Amino acid sequence: MTHRLNRFRPVWLPLAFSCALPAAWAQSPGTSRPESVTVAQIDAPALPDTVVTATRTAQPLTDVLADVTLIDRQQVERSGAVNIADLLQRQPGLELSRNGGPGSTTSLFMRGAETRFTAVYIDGVRVDTQSTGGAPWESISLNQVERIEIVRGPAAAVYGSDAMAGVIQIFTRKGDGPFTPYVGAGFGNQGTRKFEAGFSGQSGAVDYALGATHARSDGFDSRPGTNPDRDGYRSNALTGRVGVQLNDAQRLEASGTYSRMKAQYDGYKPGLDDLGDNRLATLGAAWSAQWTKSYSTRFTVTESRQRYETTPDPYRTETTLRNYLFQNEWRSGGHLVTAALERREDHLKNDPIDQGRHQNAIALGYGFTGGAHTLQVNLRHDRDSEFGGESTGGLAYGYSFAPGWRVTAAVGTAFRVPTLYQRFSMYGQPALQPEEGRNVELGLHWSQGASRFAVVAYRNKVRNLITFGAAGPCGSTFGCYENTGRARLQGVTISGAHKFGGLNLSASLDLQDPKDANTGKQLARRAKQLFKLNADTRVGDWTLGAEWLAAGKRWDNAANTNKLGGYGIVNLYASATLAREWTLLARIDNIGDRDYQLARGYATAGRTFYLGVRWTPRF
Repeated sequence: MTHRLNRFRPVWLPLAFSCALPAAWAQSPGTSRPESVTVAQIDAPALPDTVVTATRTAQPLTDVLADVTLIDRQQVERSGAVNIADLLQRQPGLELSRNGGPGSTTSLFMRGAETRFTAVYIDGVRVDTQSTGGAPWESISLNQVERIEIVRGPAAAVYGSDAMAGVIQIFTRKGDGPFTPYVGAGFGNQGTRKFEAGFSGQSGAVDYALGATHARSDGFDSRPGTNPDRDGYRSNALTGRVGVQLNDAQRLEASGTYSRMKAQYDGYKPGLDDLGDNRLATLGAAWSAQWTKSYSTRFTVTESRQRYETTPDPYRTETTLRNYLFQNEWRSGGHLVTAALERREDHLKNDPIDQGRHQNAIALGYGFTGGAHTLQVNLRHDRDSEFGGESTGGLAYGYSFAPGWRVTAAVGTAFRVPTLYQRFSMYGQPALQPEEGRNVELGLHWSQGASRFAVVAYRNKVRNLITFGAAGPCGSTFGCYENTGRARLQGVTISGAHKFGGLNLSASLDLQDPKDANTGKQLARRAKQLFKLNADTRVGDWTLGAEWLAAGKRWDNAANTNKLGGYGIVNLYASATLAREWTLLARIDNIGDRDYQLARGYATAGRTFYLGVRWTPRF
C-alpha cells in the first residue's frame, strides 16, 4: 500500500524548524558574514571555499548571493547512488520522477520547474538533449565526481538559454599529490554489482586523473501486471582529466567523460520487452591566463554528444552541442567585472530530422563586496540564428544586518528556445516561440561555523510554456507542441544544519506550489511538500547515518485526475576506514520496503542493500 503523508502536513513545518532553529539559538558573538549556501551534510570539513557556478567565475562562499548547495566527494561515495539524479533528489528544492529503474527516463524538477529548465554542465561542458529537452539524467555517471554545485534561480543572464530554474554543474576529480591508484568493488541485492578502478596524481607541472566504472543489476519488475519480468541495466563509464601549468600565469587543461547505460524496460504492448541504449560523451579544453594582478582570461572549447536508441522497437536520436567561451575578469578590491563572448551550436539527428542552429552572445557582470553590502548585476544578449535577439538580466543584493545574519533579494529574467524536435518533428511547429520566465526571491541566511539556517521564498512566472496539446497545425493527428501554457512556480525552502554533541543533523523543507496558471491545476508529478532529513554520527572508526525522504501527494497528469500518493522512505548507511588503505561502505535504502510510485503504473525498487569496499594503496 502506498505510504501517504497528507495527514502529517501540519507537523512538517515544526519538524524542519526543530532541526534548523537550534542552530540559530546557539549563535555566539562574531563578525563572520553568513554564507548564502546550503551544506548538504554538516560533517564535510573539506568543502571548497569557492563557488564557480553562480557567476561562472570563482567566488568565496561569503560573496555568493544565489541559493547554492555544494556536494562533496565524501557524500558522493556514501550515497550508493547509481547516477547523479538519485543523489540530487536528496537535496533541497529538487524532486525526482522516473519511469521504472535507474536506466529509465528520468526527470529532475528544480523548484517545481520542468526538467528542461535546469542547465547542466560537466566540467564546464554543456549537456542537453534536443529531443525531449533537458539533461539525460539516466546516463550521467557518478564515476570520479569530485563535487557538485547546485544553483537555484534563473541564471540565463550568465548562461543563456536553458537556465530558467537554475544550474547544476558536475566537477570530476583533479589530480593532486603523489600517484595514487585505487580499486573498488561492491555488491547488492537484485544482482547488483559494481567495479571501479583508477588513479590520480601530480608530477611536476602536470596533474592527471583517470577512472573507470562498470555496474550492472538484474533489476526489478518495473511495471507489475503488464509484463512480469525483471528490468535490469548495464552501465560503463570512463572519466579523464589532465592539466599542465605552463608557468605561474598560464594553465592548459582538458577533460573528457563517457558513459553508456543499457537498460531494459517494458514496451507499451503487453509482453513486449525493449532495450534502451543511452550514450553520453563530453570533451572540453581550456586555457587560463593571469595577465596582470587584476586581469585574467579563460578560453574554453567544449562538445557533448548524446545518443539514445531502442530495440526492437526502433527509435534513435542524436544531439551534438558545441560551445566556445571567452571569459574576461577584472578584480580590484571588492569589485569584480566580467565580460564574456560565447557561441553555442546545437544539432539534432532524429530521422527524418537533421537540423542545427546557433546562438552568439555577449554577457557582462559586475559584483561588489564591501562592509555589510554585497551586489551582483548581470546582463546578457543572445542572438539566435532562428529567433533573433533575446536579452536577459539579473540583479541581486545582500545586506549583513547583524553578526552571522544576512538578508538577500534577487530578480531575474530567463528564456529557453524550443528544442529542434519540438519544432521539426511530426509533432512540432516551426513557429514555436521561446519560453520566458521572470523570477523574484527573498532570502534570510544565518551562519556560524558549521551551523547554518536559511529561508528562501521565490516566485517564477513562465509564459509561452510549451505543452503537448491536441491535434492542430502539425503533421500528426495525435497531437502537437504549442505555446499555450503559463506556469506559476512559487514556494519557500527552509534548510538548516547543526551539530548536537556528536550528532550531525541537516534538514530541508520545501513548501511549493507548481501550478498551471491557465487551469489552476498542479503541475504533473510534482509535490507541494518535500521534506528531507539527514543525521549521522561517529562510533569508533565508523560513521553511521540515516536519511528520511518524504513527499506529499502528486498528480500523474495535467488534468489532476490520476493521483500519486505521498510517500516517505528511510535510508541507512555506514562507512569506515579499515586499516590505512581500505574503506568500507554499506547502505540499506527504503528500509521499510515502502510501496510508492514516481510515475503512475511504474514500480520503484523497494528495499535494497549495497556493500562496497575500496583499496587505495599508499606509496
